[in-house]
Amino acid sequence: MLHILKLCVGPRDIAALRAAQARRVALDPPLRHLTRMAPKRAEEILEGGSLYWVVAGFVSVRQRILEIRQEPGADGTPHAALVLDPVLTPVAARPVKPFQGWRYLAAEVAPPDLAPGATPAEGLADLPAALRRSLEELCLL
Repeated sequence: MLHILKLCVGPRDIAALRAAQARRVALDPPLRHLTRMAPKRAEEILEGGSLYWVVAGFVSVRQRILEIRQEPGADGTPHAALVLDPVLTPVAARPVKPFQGWRYLAAEVAPPDLAPGATPAEGLADLPAALRRSLEELCLL
């Protein structure tokens, strides 16, 4: 099994990503993400792989990839459409430096899912975003 790692451009947090995807799927189902380059290792991805989103500098959520198909982009050029499960699964946050496009992510190095029902530590959500990010980068959270 193989995953894809992708920067989330636009939404600044998981709630904003969820809202943007809900709008998109309401207008044009199924939920999919278009990318210019098609993965050459699609068969491995379709064996249960996910799209891991980097939100605000941290891998923090994933979505199962259900299908990979070819669709035209807005300008008519062919794109790969990653059909996604609408369920956003939180994962253990890990800092990631910016990159272009997407990257393959091996299953053995993918961040683990957070336990169902797990909540952040008491008061963690009240910390300023910059402080929380610094603490996560230092592996203190």
